[in-house]
Amino acid sequence: MSAISDPAVDLRPGRPLRVAALVKQIPKFEDMTLDPDGRLVRDGLELHMNDYCRRGVRVAADLAAVSHGTCTAVTLGPPEAHTVLREAVLCGATGGLHVTDPAFAGSDTLATARALAAALTAHGPFDVVLCGRNSVDADTGQVPGQVAELLGWPLLTGVRELTVDGDLVTALLEHDDEWVRTEVALPVVLSCAERLCDPCKIKDPEAWATVEAGLLTTVTAAELGAGPWGQAGSPTRVGEVRELTVDRAGEQATAVARVLDVVAERGALDGRGPAATGQVAEPGDPDRCVIVLVEHDRPDVTAELLGSAAALGGTVTAVAASPDGLAPLGADRVLLTATADPAELAAALHAHLAADPPWAMLAPGTAWGRHVAARLAARLGAGLTGDAVDLRLVDGRLVADKPAFGGRLVAAIRCSSPTQMATVRPGVLPRPGPRSDRPLPTDRLASSPASGVRVLERWRDDDAALLATASIVIGVGQGVAPDDLPVLEDLAATLGAELCATRKVTDAGWMPRARQVGITGHAIAPALHIAVGTSGKFNHTVGLRNAGTVVAVNPDPDCELWSWADVGLVAEWQDVLADLVAGLTRMREAGSDAGGP
Repeated sequence: MSAISDPAVDLRPGRPLRVAALVKQIPKFEDMTLDPDGRLVRDGLELHMNDYCRRGVRVAADLAAVSHGTCTAVTLGPPEAHTVLREAVLCGATGGLHVTDPAFAGSDTLATARALAAALTAHGPFDVVLCGRNSVDADTGQVPGQVAELLGWPLLTGVRELTVDGDLVTALLEHDDEWVRTEVALPVVLSCAERLCDPCKIKDPEAWATVEAGLLTTVTAAELGAGPWGQAGSPTRVGEVRELTVDRAGEQATAVARVLDVVAERGALDGRGPAATGQVAEPGDPDRCVIVLVEHDRPDVTAELLGSAAALGGTVTAVAASPDGLAPLGADRVLLTATADPAELAAALHAHLAADPPWAMLAPGTAWGRHVAARLAARLGAGLTGDAVDLRLVDGRLVADKPAFGGRLVAAIRCSSPTQMATVRPGVLPRPGPRSDRPLPTDRLASSPASGVRVLERWRDDDAALLATASIVIGVGQGVAPDDLPVLEDLAATLGAELCATRKVTDAGWMPRARQVGITGHAIAPALHIAVGTSGKFNHTVGLRNAGTVVAVNPDPDCELWSWADVGLVAEWQDVLADLVAGLTRMREAGSDAGGP
């Protein structure tokens, strides 16, 4: 097999490498349904390899081929999951490990990571482990960090450009709205960004059947030790699961005035998201300590986390580089840290908290927050809910609601561990008004270099919080030519709106990746969304399920977009959008409920 030709990947290994690719089998969930008990009906669902894993398999196979080494695909799953290993072999893997046993049933991310790490250790040693950045069904992004922690290896997450030269790995990482260029020595775990390379894909079951059975090795629980495995080793439990359905009228209006009337009737200009009232709560139960990880230079996310932590009725300790400005947002104490390296911070927090673990810990649902939380959860043996969109108290315990399957489901997750952990999606929690400022007691967190990852440079080309917290968002699809983007930018500025985009627009480089909405982008919840030049494909519109009101502008009366819209105009956007924005601007400035131009 020849080396991949993608310019983002440069493989020049100096010795034979043993490479592993972690793969996950997931259902095609567009036609997914729930039974009366709220469980996913899997019978009859088409199963396939997770899209992000396909990038990992491709790079892993080529890295092995170039180095004259080996590539082993590894999956944990039921007996039928052997198909993803067979497909991986057809894509260039030299063999597969199928970690399968009834004892593994019910594994959460930590139990999954423990089984995978144990299998890698038993069948290693390996030099590189490649995996997808996250799985499309659960979207936690936790397994790579937990596997890396359990192996004691560094992790580079969201690899967009990759060079392997001998034992030195250099990578450009795609983190939300930030780019980080790093280098590290082998061994290493790498999670692949969507645009690292073209995916491997051989979706022919007849071809899968041609793979020699001897290339696949079954790994059972007994071979990996006493465990506990599966549900017994899982510190999170799934409670009520509900299907998130949004009933939209899809009204095709004939005049801008009618669209403005609907927007006014629905109160779409009155605000966004969960309305916050009152002020940040005062300190409560001292035995209910909540730790909040503060990510540098993300003030909006920090305010959401601290305010929501205070609302849980305990005391809040912020882990931050500085105490400045944190007291009014909800912090009662500050644990000062001199490191932001995820592995080093997780190790330092574990050493500091192990003897007196907190009641709960919250982290931002960003690349950085997910990485730190995943490593710390592995060290503490704590339950970790990924990408939570709501937090509440039930019988004195934390319940976190998280979306799954592209946002089509929302599940209530509880932790059985003493420390309950969650990463929280930016832009979804209420932000109460600040309380009075006050001096905060501080402690210092001792840390020492541990990860081996060297950051060469970092920069941002956008601010993801602008999109996450916007009350009005204009969505841009390929129906808008790149030369016309300045027109939309001016209209958005007039309206006080932000722009988002479909994947094809960001793939073409017309807008930053931080502006992508959909299954492999962001999920947003503006009060008003105006879709311009988009066709309404599920992969994009699923990221808009929580939008308050959706206005469509599309000349095709039969496109999919109308099933996702409340109202809209069958027209070319160039003919109507300026009038629509002018009307909305007048309504917003006047605070009026009347809507004609």
